[in-house]
Amino acid sequence: MSSRPRGLVLSIRIAASLAAIPLALCLASTPSHALSEIQREDLPSPVAPPVSNDAVPGTTVPMPDPLGSKPSDNNPPAEDSDRSEPEVPAGSGGITSPRADPDAPPPEVIYDLGKLPEPVKRMHGLIVEACKSGDIEKLRPLIGQGNQMVQLSLSDIEGDPILFLKGLSGDSDGQEILAILEEVLSAGYVHVDVGTPQELYVWPYFFALPLDKLDPKQRVELFKLVTATDYDDMKQFGAYIFYRVGITPAGQWMFFVAGD
Repeated sequence: MSSRPRGLVLSIRIAASLAAIPLALCLASTPSHALSEIQREDLPSPVAPPVSNDAVPGTTVPMPDPLGSKPSDNNPPAEDSDRSEPEVPAGSGGITSPRADPDAPPPEVIYDLGKLPEPVKRMHGLIVEACKSGDIEKLRPLIGQGNQMVQLSLSDIEGDPILFLKGLSGDSDGQEILAILEEVLSAGYVHVDVGTPQELYVWPYFFALPLDKLDPKQRVELFKLVTATDYDDMKQFGAYIFYRVGITPAGQWMFFVAGD
């Protein structure tokens, strides 16, 4: 992945205040690029008013609302028996950040795709195949529509999901976002909320682990996705907040989101 062209650098700047922890994602140019180089705008703080998600290719893209800004129980999962998969938890991004319970043991990091249930392995393969094709339209049948559409933002989006993804990409054809999606799915994964309606397989594993506890090998894997500056800033913030993917045990692609 290191040889492909890359766009603008994502640089995360975080400062603490008494009221909230605002997070700004700033655009900059640098001779050294990374997969985290994707167009962004400021991530709203928990008390900030909602922003529009009208994505226009070639402009900065509004970041979604913070995690936890909408209770996930407002959108409870449906039973598998009626063939409706669990709906995407509003504003959750799929799993709880490790900073919510720093004393809880982290989930096991898994690399072997052979350990995945067959439906999950199949969906993983279909997404990777679409990414490798270079044609973002190949994602359309996998993203779905309506209540079963893959969550692409921590807040609601309007309009065509493929156009939305193109708007997130540093290039007009959406190939940078395809590269990021493929790289995320190439990382190790975690199996979270086992035995509950929220059970998921989540890539990459960094979102479920405290960043300051990563070993040297894991940091190398993280730097395939973000820059060292991003890493330092996310450690201060307390969590990995770049892109992650979640798939249910039944093989439904639930989310591809960034932010917190």
